[in-house]
Amino acid sequence: MKIFPTKKENYWISLSDIMTVLMVIFLFIAITYMRQVRSEQEDRDRILIEYQETNIALYEILLDEFEDDFSENRWHAELGEDLSIRFLNEEVLFDYNSVNLKTEFQNILSQFFPRYINILLDERFRDKIAEVRIEGHTDSVGPYMYNVELSQNRTANVLNFLFYRNNSEYAILPAEDQKLMRYWFTTTGYSFGRTLDSAGEYSFYSNQPEDADRSRRVEFRIVTKSEEVVNQMLRLLND
Repeated sequence: MKIFPTKKENYWISLSDIMTVLMVIFLFIAITYMRQVRSEQEDRDRILIEYQETNIALYEILLDEFEDDFSENRWHAELGEDLSIRFLNEEVLFDYNSVNLKTEFQNILSQFFPRYINILLDERFRDKIAEVRIEGHTDSVGPYMYNVELSQNRTANVLNFLFYRNNSEYAILPAEDQKLMRYWFTTTGYSFGRTLDSAGEYSFYSNQPEDADRSRRVEFRIVTKSEEVVNQMLRLLND
C-alpha cells in the first residue's frame, strides 16, 4: 500500500496578519480615546455654559432687587460681575480700629439680608450655590497681621448679627434651610491683601495707588458650584 506524505501544517502567523491585528487594536484604542476626549470636552462645555448661565441669572436678579439701594446716598454699595456686593462707605461700617458694627450698618444689613437670602434660597439657585463669603478688607495702615485679625473679627460680627440678632430672618427659617445657611456662609479677613484703586480694581493687578476709602469695605460674594469646577479645570490645565 502506497502511503502519500502529509502536508506539513504551518503554525506561524504571517507578518502581515500580525500587522493587521495590531492596526485593529490601535484603531480600537484610538476610537475609545477620541470618544473619551469628546465626552470630557462636552462635560467641560456643559459646565462652562452652566456657569455662565447661573452667573448671569444671579447677577441680573441681584441687580434688579438691589439697584435702587446701591446709590451713594443709601447703601453706597456696588455689584460686581463675580457676584460680589461691596459695601464701600467705611464711615457707616465700623469705627476706626473697632470690630463693632455701627448702627447705620446694622440698619443696612437688616434691609439687605432678608431679600438676599430669599434669592439664595430660590429653587433656581439653591442647588447651584457652593459658598457665600463675607469678606472683610482694610487699608494698608498698620501691620498686616493686625489687620488680618481686625478684618476677620469684623466679618464674624457681621455674621453673628445676621444670624443671631433679635428677630433674625435666619431664626425663623426651617431647620433644613438653617443647616444650609450654616454650610454656605463663611467669614474671611483679607487684611490689606486686596486693596482697591480709585477705579475699584485690585491694586495688586492694576499697579495703581491704593484708594484707602474704597479698600475699607465688607463684601458678600456668592460662589457657585460650577465656578468651583471651572477653577479646578483651570488648575489642572496649568499643572
